[in-house]
Amino acid sequence: MIRSVVRGMGAALPRRIMKNADFEGMVETSDEWIAQRTGIRQRHIAADDETTASLGEAAARAALDDAGLTPADIDLIVLATSTPNNTFPATAVEIQNRLGMHHGFAFDLQAVCSGFVYAVTTADLYIRGGLAKRVLVIGSETFSRILDWNDRSTCVLFGDGAGAMVMEAGEGAGSITDRGVLAASLRSDGTHKDKLYVDGGPSTTGTVGHLRMEGREVFKHAVGMITDVIEATFSAAGITADDLDWFVPHQANKRIIDASAKKLGIEEQKVVVTVDLHGNTSAASVPLALSVAVADGRIKKGDLVLLEAMGGGFTWGAVLLRW
Repeated sequence: MIRSVVRGMGAALPRRIMKNADFEGMVETSDEWIAQRTGIRQRHIAADDETTASLGEAAARAALDDAGLTPADIDLIVLATSTPNNTFPATAVEIQNRLGMHHGFAFDLQAVCSGFVYAVTTADLYIRGGLAKRVLVIGSETFSRILDWNDRSTCVLFGDGAGAMVMEAGEGAGSITDRGVLAASLRSDGTHKDKLYVDGGPSTTGTVGHLRMEGREVFKHAVGMITDVIEATFSAAGITADDLDWFVPHQANKRIIDASAKKLGIEEQKVVVTVDLHGNTSAASVPLALSVAVADGRIKKGDLVLLEAMGGGFTWGAVLLRW
């Protein structure tokens, strides 16, 4: 059977690093308060010349280099983002052009922080359906553009960045030992929209708007929803938490990561945590964390890896793959 195998990873971060202490003169907060409640110590903030497209392009080029491929080898680009360069066309098309790629097709996917997990699942279906042999999956965000910098409950949480993955068609026997995507579970529930959203848009206010969040409500739902899709994914694959080599969750809050892993019985040493370095980068969160763990040698060929994310909507999902 056809399996969607990971061929390469790449990442890109804005030049500017903003530490927790930098907020102390802006809003009523402190380094200790932010770190204790979220696990975040710094985040990267995009300059005027750094955009979702430019960061996505840089991450894509790094992933292609890691895979030993060129844009000519790619059939499809799927970009997960909530902060596109323009309302239209899709920022994926702009990245396609930046890469000098004038064949194939490209589109954006919007599932907020769950975007990369949704995008990997989408790419897997295109590959297994025979419509693409190699797919460039990107998560790129410039959330600093939609933050209310006077709202201390949200402005300290988010950062900018991009991560990319090259996936290609491979062959498998149809067993858990195959390399590639093995199982996935995706969910959404629009009744929770007002708990995490942006208060603007072309069809409503005609403005970009700012991010709004009911933090306690999001936290309250997060652990239960995350464990729900992960347990469904485990069941589909016929495995347990003990079989995992690595758990790469959405990097939103260290407390949520710890609580989810504990509830699922995933050992602490198997959890990849980069929220302290990047903050919450939404759809870029999971691929950035993956890139760090691959680059430092933790994740290696043959490892069983679980990806998970939850975002505004609410959307949430999990993907199991063998590296």
